[in-house]
Amino acid sequence: MYQEASENSRVYRVYMAESAKYDAYMTDEAREGLDVLLVFAGLFSAVLTTFVAQTSQSLQPDRATESTLLLREIAALQRAQINGTSIDSIPSTSADFTPSSLDVWVNGLWFTSLTLSLVAALLAVLMKQWIRHYTSLVSGTAQERSLIRQYRFMGLQKWHVPTLIASFRFYCIFPWRYSLPVSHFSLFPFAL
Repeated sequence: MYQEASENSRVYRVYMAESAKYDAYMTDEAREGLDVLLVFAGLFSAVLTTFVAQTSQSLQPDRATESTLLLREIAALQRAQINGTSIDSIPSTSADFTPSSLDVWVNGLWFTSLTLSLVAALLAVLMKQWIRHYTSLVSGTAQERSLIRQYRFMGLQKWHVPTLIASFRFYCIFPWRYSLPVSHFSLFPFAL
């Protein structure tokens, strides 16, 4: 009597067999999506790093121009000293540098995109570890294994893991979509 409610009853074994099929499909699909995301985030970050390295130079003053101006000022000071002219009459060449707002915006969007891409890669690695833990084998009776599997599955649903996996690509490319037209305009303002 009441054998179907025992710890090793048939209902738990059937539940585990059916849930194993569902979990295999779900986790394989999630792993494939995360693998694609990791490759995309890695390549995207590498390309974006190149852009950031080049365009971040526009946020700093041009060192060659500054050196040229300082050399001209030194030569003018030497001429004034040789000629006996007052050194105070030589204008200072120090100029305050302010990057253009367009350069600040483009670099801000690219740095944001790079940061989001790296965060997406980090979260993808964490999710792959979570999926590996989700599918890890548990010892115990059929009832204990069923309860642990259900607990893990409810956690998966509670944290919206499938939705997060699907939305990561959008988050790491979103700022890039808006920085590209802005940077194109800054490079080619006549191309309107």
